[in-house]
Amino acid sequence: MTDMPNTQNLRGARVTVIGLGIEGIDLVRFLAAEGARVTVSDMRTADQLQDALLAIASSDATPSLGANRVEDVIEADAVFVSQGVPSTLPALVAARERGIPLSSMLQLFLDRCPAPVTGITGSSGKTTTTSLTGAMLDASGQAYVVGGNIGVGLLSLLPEITPTTRVVAEMSHSQLERVTSSPHVACVTNVTPNHLDRYSWEGYIELKRNIVRHQSADDIVVLNLDDEIARSFSDSTPARVLHTSRFQTIPGDGAFVDDGVLVRVLGGTREAIVPRAEVALRGDHNIEDLLLAMAVASQIGCSAADCAETARTFTGVLHRLEPVATVGGVLWVNDSIATTPERTLAGLRAYTEPLVLLVGGRDKYLPNREMAVEAVRRCRAVVAFGESGDLYADAVREAASETGSNIPIRRVDTVEDAVTAASTLAREGDVVLFSPAGTSFDRYRNFEDRGEAFRVAVRALAGGR
Repeated sequence: MTDMPNTQNLRGARVTVIGLGIEGIDLVRFLAAEGARVTVSDMRTADQLQDALLAIASSDATPSLGANRVEDVIEADAVFVSQGVPSTLPALVAARERGIPLSSMLQLFLDRCPAPVTGITGSSGKTTTTSLTGAMLDASGQAYVVGGNIGVGLLSLLPEITPTTRVVAEMSHSQLERVTSSPHVACVTNVTPNHLDRYSWEGYIELKRNIVRHQSADDIVVLNLDDEIARSFSDSTPARVLHTSRFQTIPGDGAFVDDGVLVRVLGGTREAIVPRAEVALRGDHNIEDLLLAMAVASQIGCSAADCAETARTFTGVLHRLEPVATVGGVLWVNDSIATTPERTLAGLRAYTEPLVLLVGGRDKYLPNREMAVEAVRRCRAVVAFGESGDLYADAVREAASETGSNIPIRRVDTVEDAVTAASTLAREGDVVLFSPAGTSFDRYRNFEDRGEAFRVAVRALAGGR
């Protein structure tokens, strides 16, 4: 990546923004307000981008839609690339060949933010960890902002940030692809196989490693000691290293579970925070997220009481083991964030009740055998939907045949069909778990849209009984 020129002064600069999603809208508004001459390049058409174009209507940006054209970038002074745009895009290749600087929303934010930044990444759990950290800051009474990959454009937050504001940003692997600096406090929840439809495993690890790659000895990193790859990132940073663990006593500061109690270690002093039995969130993976948030929040001014209050009251984030409704004694749970078999596996293990699992979407070429075996062990029935429905149904069927199980497996087309099928399979006291294991891109823009489709279908079911 060619280094960005002086980002403190973009007035009059010719800039191109590629991709008009949340980041692109944030970039266009910010750059236009700075006085830059902005061109917006997106492969989608104006009809497909009606809401986004309305959001930037006052910016005087020039839209170039329906393709990412080389001519949109080769005369630019700088190009800002939204996350998820592949580096192999011909327009970006042309920009690099001509030495045109490339940057991103996250890098521009890191350049401009007047306060130290806390950044949280990981293959799973980063949104919950970020949200928990924000809740702990809220309990502390400090001024804070939370944004980034969690769905809030970071540049839009700059006007409310002072040098003493606590700044927490969720950072995805694709956002970290185009950064040349690292946050003051970095946190890595875990690094497990993901997005292998777009990246090699080694390349994906290196993108995650960027969150610590540019740290200094004055910085801090919080690593999940129970995750082999995350743990290894300590070798890539001179920062002070903190750890968290569900299984073992940690070296130095951080947080861990000791005889059923969540404990933080700060300045070498141990403090019991909350018994695990009093934690509001369900599932071992959420305990990991809570430990990570405790360790991070403790470094940015949160007390033991702030951590304990959050642990007892925080019930989750939309589309993440979100209880939607109880219908006829059956609890319907929206876990649309589960876009990998590993994440679905964690969801399965969060419940002791009999389950009906709804699984499907678009496959990411990830191993699914362990998920299938667990589904056979824990579920009353499985409903497979969407583009990868046959793949997941076959995986469960194979696991069932190995154990002699007769678990019912239904194959349907849509999320709505899956809800209808599940309603005939579930019994009073069951949990219907919508935890797809695949991405939403076979039918939906993102996992939030897919989760909302599930919620609407369940509410319609509830209204009909």
